[in-house]
Amino acid sequence: MIMKNLIRLIFASILFILIGFTDCARDVNLLEEATHPSFAEVFLDDFVDGLDYSAFADSKYDAFDIDNDESYKGYRSIRITVPGLNDPSGWFAGGVFYSKFPRDLSGYNALTFWGKASKTTVAIIGLGNDNTGNSLYEVLQRDVLFGTSWQKYVIPIPLAGKLVAETGMFEYAAGADENGLGCTLWFDEVQFESLGTIAYPRIVFSDTLVTGLVGGTIDPGITGVIFNVDGVDQIVEAAPAYFTLTSLNTPVADITDDGKIIGIAEGSAKILVQLGSVAEDTITVNIGTGYGPMTPAPVPAVPADRVISLFSDIYTSHPGVVWNTYWQFSTAQLEETDVTGDNVKLYTNLNFVGIEFTAPLIDASEMTHFHIDIWTPDSTSLPNVFKIKLVDFGANGVWSGGDDKEHELAFDANSGLITGSWIGFDIPLFDFTGLTSRAHLAQLVLSGDLPTVYADNVYFYSDDSVTL
Repeated sequence: MIMKNLIRLIFASILFILIGFTDCARDVNLLEEATHPSFAEVFLDDFVDGLDYSAFADSKYDAFDIDNDESYKGYRSIRITVPGLNDPSGWFAGGVFYSKFPRDLSGYNALTFWGKASKTTVAIIGLGNDNTGNSLYEVLQRDVLFGTSWQKYVIPIPLAGKLVAETGMFEYAAGADENGLGCTLWFDEVQFESLGTIAYPRIVFSDTLVTGLVGGTIDPGITGVIFNVDGVDQIVEAAPAYFTLTSLNTPVADITDDGKIIGIAEGSAKILVQLGSVAEDTITVNIGTGYGPMTPAPVPAVPADRVISLFSDIYTSHPGVVWNTYWQFSTAQLEETDVTGDNVKLYTNLNFVGIEFTAPLIDASEMTHFHIDIWTPDSTSLPNVFKIKLVDFGANGVWSGGDDKEHELAFDANSGLITGSWIGFDIPLFDFTGLTSRAHLAQLVLSGDLPTVYADNVYFYSDDSVTL
């Protein structure tokens, strides 16, 4: 959304018309490739030519303004009003400052700015996102801590050589605190720099050993890059396009065009992961032939009028369930498959997976139990566990709104976890002792030590014999 009076200087495009003579034709093979301007400034006392603002969907539409009374240097700054939970104009503040024409940022290694807040708060800061959905080189730093005094912040660029035609200059997102209160953020002297205090880049993985099946795709689990900035380690999340993956054993595993690993044959392979020429590391992928259930899960017997179903062929399922939220650090891959005609969810490379049902939330106040059937080919010997977490967003209906409730239960071989058979868990909701509210359920999280899990018949139900 473009704010009125957002950008005072509008970039003027000038079309140069080159007129030549018929006897002076140019050889197009001699034309140089077009280059882009490389200036570093985003906001000093004003925005540079061609910059504009785009708010994120569902964010506070009027969060951004220019402050003529507060600044670190000069006489103006960017002011962001972070809303409280009950602000009707949006439940968080977030957006991007983007350039209408590409810039060559390959000569810089960091985005820097000065910032402060009306009270101590945290925000997400980044670059490489122009809010079009087509950005390739986004960089994010989460939980950036803002105090009440001006402080300089440095966001390292993982591989600046990729940013030869970048339009995403600056990105931010911030929400209410745990008490539901908002605040004010200020940014000043936003620009790109080439600093000599950024060193020792290291690629970060969720795990250096991943598993998958022949014919399946596996996420390599690259979560970001650690840099030493002024003597302090600092991690940034980096988009997959920054990295190059190479299989060192292609008969077993190869790399897809979008940077995923694909299982070719049973065995083990090393995968070389490179961040240009500045950092590299390897992970190991184990590919198995795998096997799955030969018969479907038992047919549920609970009457439909006592069930709220997330997934089952027997019941009508709750609308809009997202079966893999692809949260940060999750390596889980989802496949929709079937067992002799019965639809199931198959998770591979599972460390944890978020399952979300927020449109609408689920009111399970009248339900007594949670049910899920799972089947795994993996070892369930101790100490391996399978975990189930339920999350209630509270009356405000949003995550991290101060009234969230959740509880996680773990199951092992002593509590019914076995290999190669369907396992039906019928869990009293009272066992989720931290889940003191069930009127605004929003998330189910599955995790543990089982990389491959088939799931079916996921639902809440009411047992008439149980007193609520």
